[in-house]
Amino acid sequence: MTSGPLAGRTVAVTGADGFIGSHVVQQCLGAGAEVRALCMYNSQSSVGCLEDLQAPELDAVDTRFGDIRDPDSVTRFVDGTDVVLHLAALIAIPYSYEAYRSFVDTNATGTLNVLEAVRRHGARMVHTSTSEVYGTPDSVPIGTTHPLKAQSPYSATKIAADKLCEAWACSFGTPVAILRPFNTYGPRQSLRAVIPTLVAQLLKDAGTVRLGSLAPRRDFTFVEDTASAFAAAAAADLAPAEIVQLGSGHAVSIGELVETAGRVLGVTPRVVEDDERLRPADSEVAVLLSDPTSARERLGWSATVLLEEGLWRTAEWIRPLLDRIDTERYHR
Repeated sequence: MTSGPLAGRTVAVTGADGFIGSHVVQQCLGAGAEVRALCMYNSQSSVGCLEDLQAPELDAVDTRFGDIRDPDSVTRFVDGTDVVLHLAALIAIPYSYEAYRSFVDTNATGTLNVLEAVRRHGARMVHTSTSEVYGTPDSVPIGTTHPLKAQSPYSATKIAADKLCEAWACSFGTPVAILRPFNTYGPRQSLRAVIPTLVAQLLKDAGTVRLGSLAPRRDFTFVEDTASAFAAAAAADLAPAEIVQLGSGHAVSIGELVETAGRVLGVTPRVVEDDERLRPADSEVAVLLSDPTSARERLGWSATVLLEEGLWRTAEWIRPLLDRIDTERYHR
């Protein structure tokens, strides 16, 4: 018989084919859960980042195709599950300036569809928020009671999703808690994110890196730490509308990140500012630094992987892929 804190429970993961979602699937399997994974339908039947899993691990996952924008698809997916970890979202901030309606449809309306499916079938739900909901904070470290500020279309849709969860908890008693990660990085992450594009450029372009502003400060969390928090939240008795915030409690500037990555990889970085990678001035969030007290107290969780180790492990994942990576291209 399978043992672990999630033994005997069926955990449904939306966005399971994504970067964080695929790691969450692995963590839940390791915690003893029966895992049902929702992947975005595509004509190649690709399961995205889940393809990195090896048999028998992948064989143990009940993989299904669907779309959180389709309420019937979501309802069928949730039926018969105990806990829904809702990670499916559009997340590329630069793209949200161009395709904001699709962000509303996916992040806000899609979350509504998951909430209604959970309410109909009596499951519990953990919704994925983001540190971007705070915008540039009034003070740091940022606690869960800090006001929300939408400085990008993406962050606006995530605030909307968070507030829908709060409303469904208050109005209908829906057992939905909100898990708020800060900047997650690691293997399987898209090259549109700063750490994988930085590491790939350092490894492939003899130390020359093209980046946007070096001034913003971010609180980075290695993906296995983030995923372990989702598994812990799936097993925890969290109150409706409760917010649990992740993060390491430490922040570095992008400039400091470049120096650290160069030191870890034994490369001297030469930074070239790329205008295409700059956000609009009023949309750039200056600093995101978490107070992760709620995660420590409610989940017994804290980040364990130091930035240097996480950068090295990310680089080891990227090295075999370098021949297929075009570092000249900006992945929006």
